Amino acid sequence: MAYRERMDAREKILDAATELLAGAPAADVSTRAVCEAAGVGAPMLYRLFGDKAGLLAAVVDRGFEQYLASKRAARPSADPVADLKRGWDNHMRFALDHPNHYRLMYSPELTAPPAAAKEAHALLHGVLERCAAAGVLTVPPEAATRVVMAANVGAALSMLTRPEQYPDIRFAARLRDSVIDSLTRTAGEPHDSGPGSAVPAAAATLAARLRAEPPQRLTAVEAALLQQWLGTLADSGEPPA
Repeated sequence: MAYRERMDAREKILDAATELLAGAPAADVSTRAVCEAAGVGAPMLYRLFGDKAGLLAAVVDRGFEQYLASKRAARPSADPVADLKRGWDNHMRFALDHPNHYRLMYSPELTAPPAAAKEAHALLHGVLERCAAAGVLTVPPEAATRVVMAANVGAALSMLTRPEQYPDIRFAARLRDSVIDSLTRTAGEPHDSGPGSAVPAAAATLAARLRAEPPQRLTAVEAALLQQWLGTLADSGEPPA
């Protein structure tokens, strides 16, 4: 089949799946219904997407593209914590405006992880790297990324799947502030004076600054070793898993 024909068929299938998903009571569609709506046979769908999980992952990636494009284009402000809070709010807004795409993205039944989920995680990590470099993050960026993403996704899914229990949108803002406040401190504020509390935060800050501006006097091996040492010191402030 010619490339143009494959692309046309792919778009028809994605259009059909997206439309069916928007009207589905649950975040799921059948391949049979998609094929009928798109006017293609099942072999074509499986040739293009591999299986149902591949199709649904492609539908999610397509649905999230506009959201991710806006995050890629966002210009960082001088306040990375404010950027972090705006990112949380935009995440919530997208979830509530596109409930089926969002629930599908984080469905445990979706065995093929959408690329959008990985990119969203990477973009969040980039903001937290900036927080660390600014000296306002109290834990390593990797750990902070996991905490913020889990809380953000958990809040969104709670509001989508249990709206009767979470009728007030202010719940998300309160959780946002609680989570972010637990991970950050005001610029210029002294580190907690508790035993061993200052070293992990300082190590995380220095590691982030060196990643942003690699030291020219160190070889690649030396820089990697320094990052390893700083990572060990930064992780020393984290409770054991």
